Formats: sequence, structure tokens, C-alpha cells
Amino acid sequence: MQPYRVKSITDIHRIAGIEKPNHPLISIVDVSKFSNETNVNAVVFDFYAVSLKRGCDNLLYGQQKYDFDEGLMAFMSPGQILRGEESGVPPDMTGWMMFIHPDFLWNTALAKKIKQYEYFGYATNEALFLSDKEETMMNGIIENIRNEYNANIDKFSQDVIIAQLELLFTYAQRFYERQFITRKITNNQILGKLEDVLEKYFNNEDLASEGLPTVQFVADSLNISAKYLGSLLKQLTGMSTQQHIHEKLISKAKEKLSTTELSVSEIAYALGFEHSQSFSKLFKTKTKQSPLEFRAKFN
Repeated sequence: MQPYRVKSITDIHRIAGIEKPNHPLISIVDVSKFSNETNVNAVVFDFYAVSLKRGCDNLLYGQQKYDFDEGLMAFMSPGQILRGEESGVPPDMTGWMMFIHPDFLWNTALAKKIKQYEYFGYATNEALFLSDKEETMMNGIIENIRNEYNANIDKFSQDVIIAQLELLFTYAQRFYERQFITRKITNNQILGKLEDVLEKYFNNEDLASEGLPTVQFVADSLNISAKYLGSLLKQLTGMSTQQHIHEKLISKAKEKLSTTELSVSEIAYALGFEHSQSFSKLFKTKTKQSPLEFRAKFN
């Protein structure tokens, strides 16, 4: 079934069975008031959506399911699909959702800056988990926005709301980076699975025809988004996903150079390169020596 495209904030209010928004370009709603009678279980928004919820028992985080008591936040940019296992809202779910149309940010610094927050590109199974203290802080900011939203609109209204949104997004950035560090078990499992994915790929006999693994292939194999994987690896190892791919590639190249009599061109082809020159250039960039110079040490 094709996801339902929601073009306006008024439209999402109608689908959710709640009263029309006070402002056509921004809205904050209580998720417990959402109607359970809707048969829509997959939507694509034409606007940004930020949510903080409790009572999501079946949230996927990476490749694992968690049952969290803390609040969890999710950030969606226009064009992303929000899909549930079933229509309606779980009976125990509480929290809020905020919808922000890109036009609300028009002619403000946040219109450009919001694209720099990578977590808007994360999938919903890579939500931000909050401690009680962090949740209270986020709810306080939302309450400030809600108060401004419900007050009489004047020339300062947009500026005040924009300032609160920037504060919310900055704290979200801080808390995501904390999450990369503190969720050690899950993150270490992802690192281990990353190693397994690359090891299996580079040991594949069809590597020559399939070519080098892409960042997207690795992320899909780990069931997480490419952006989230890149952010996680940067925090944990200081290297990007592409750098991890290259590290494994160089390791396999060294193995072949030191234990076989294959030519550099044959090794390059076997590792998925179309041109041996590209392989030699990458090898020298990573090791400060050419493949032949490296091999000479073993002769």
C-alpha cells in the first residue's frame, strides 16, 4: 500500500481527528488525543515532524527491540515515511508531536541551519532516548513554544519560536552524541556486525564483479540509516563509514600482497577495482608506500 502524502499541517490534524491548528505552518499536539479510528498506517509529510513519546514497546533500535521507560524523541524531515505496525495510537502512548512547515522557517537562519542537524536524516528506529532530566528539559522548551503559539501573534512571535526551536535542536544534538557514547552494548554490537559485514563482503568470490561495497550497502546490512551509522562511527572511532571500508580493503590488500604472487593489477581486480591505478593510489595514500614497495619488504 502506498503511503498517504500529507501536504499540510491542517491535513494531519484532520487525519488525526483533532481540531484545526491555530497556525497553518506550525503545530504542537498531544498524541493521546489522536484518533484510533484512522486506517492510515503509513504517511509521508511535506513538513518537519518532531515527537517525544512514551509507551512505544516495539521500537526497533538498530537490529534490536527495546522496551524503554524513558521518553524517546524522533526527528523527521519532509519526504520521510512514518510507518506503524498497525493503524491508530497505542492506548498507553503519551507525549507530543510538533509539525513545522518549511515555510515557517523562510527567511530565517534556521531555514539553512536545520539541514545541518543530521538526526533529521535518521530513521525512526534510531530515535533519541532521554533520561528523566533530559525529557523535562525538552518538555520545558516545548511548553515555551506552546505558550507563544497560543498567545496573540505579534511581530516577535516567530522570532521567539525560532529561538526556542534552535535551543531544542541544539540540545538534541548534545543528547544524541551522549547516546552514541553511553549505549555501549548496542554500539559495540554494531561495530562487531560492521566488521562481520565487511569481512564477508571482501571474502566473497564475486567481489571482482560486484565492485567495492558502498556506504549505503553497509548501512542497509546493519539495518540502520547511512547518516546514523556515519555519526555513530565518528563518535566511537573517529572514522567515517567510508574510512572503515578502506581500512578493511587495505588489510585485505596487504594480505594478498604478502601471501600470494598475484600481480598488483590482479589484486586490484580481485578487490573490486575497475582500474589498478585507483587501487595503487588509494594504497599509497593510506600506507605511504606503493603496493610494490610494501611487497618488497616480504621478498
